[in-house]
Amino acid sequence: MRLTRQRLNRTLLRRQHLLERGDATPEEMARHLVGLQAQETLPPYLSLQARVTSFDPYAVTRALEEPTLVRLLTMRGTIHLLTPDDAVTLRPWTQPVLDKVLRNHAPADPERVRRAVADVLIDGPVGQKELSAAVGDALPDLPTGDRAVVARGLVPLVQLPPRGTWKGSGGPVYEDVARWVGRPLAEPDVEAVVRRYLAAYGPASAADVTAWSGVTRLGPVLAAMADLERHEDEAGKVLYDVTDAEIEDEDSPAPPRLLGTYDNVWLSHAARDRVTDPTKRTRWMGANGGVAMTLFVDGWLEGLWRVADDRVEVIELFRDLTRRERADLDDEVARLEELLSR
Repeated sequence: MRLTRQRLNRTLLRRQHLLERGDATPEEMARHLVGLQAQETLPPYLSLQARVTSFDPYAVTRALEEPTLVRLLTMRGTIHLLTPDDAVTLRPWTQPVLDKVLRNHAPADPERVRRAVADVLIDGPVGQKELSAAVGDALPDLPTGDRAVVARGLVPLVQLPPRGTWKGSGGPVYEDVARWVGRPLAEPDVEAVVRRYLAAYGPASAADVTAWSGVTRLGPVLAAMADLERHEDEAGKVLYDVTDAEIEDEDSPAPPRLLGTYDNVWLSHAARDRVTDPTKRTRWMGANGGVAMTLFVDGWLEGLWRVADDRVEVIELFRDLTRRERADLDDEVARLEELLSR
């Protein structure tokens, strides 16, 4: 089947639960999306607010404390909010990505860093200052602030609560992920991960899976998966999909959504064009990344916003909204401000 850009947009939004909210728990949604982007504290809460009907932010706090969710470096070398099962399998799969990110700071003896981290964690979790000091002898040429970055890249360290909790405060405190969740690291079933990605982000190409994960050389993996369906985009590029997955109608309504600076729907395809076009993406992009949080209208990036004193402040709209779109956006703003006031 040849799929238009508009139909791919609506299909992605359907699979991301951005056309209609659902009743999933934070853990269920994090598993469905194969992790929630969580480089900053607020965005995973915005992601869940946009996708879940009755979202309680304190449910995420409880999940981090139990733990039924953890904060860990994985896809693209960034922090994600993950279920424990995904944390212990996705981290080994993405470790080569982290090694590549760290190559300019890689120590001559990485095992020395790993031993130093293991030693300092013997008596329990440690803060960033303690972690940096513990690996100082193994990384003498690095500034103090970079030492913990290298350590958490070489060793799978979760950020413990209160980091990432709803309106919690405090610097990062680290613990080995296997010890924190009570299960060892395990090699993932790569084909199973690909199928889960396609169920939440597809139809997609191997390059799209790489853009989402950072993991390369996935073309042969998808080509060998005989059970996958094959579509084409408007340019004739092959897009893979799980069997019998729903393809959404082009004219399905897409209500406004207020998402973080970075969100799964925004970061998970190579061309970054499922929900925007290059000129509008340029207005979001600064020298060091995104300049503000993202506002989507009718399924497409149409503005930027920020939080000011627990209120939504729309910085810029990229086009005039219809009266109905403005009313729907006002409803979405009110809904989010109710969350921010909690």
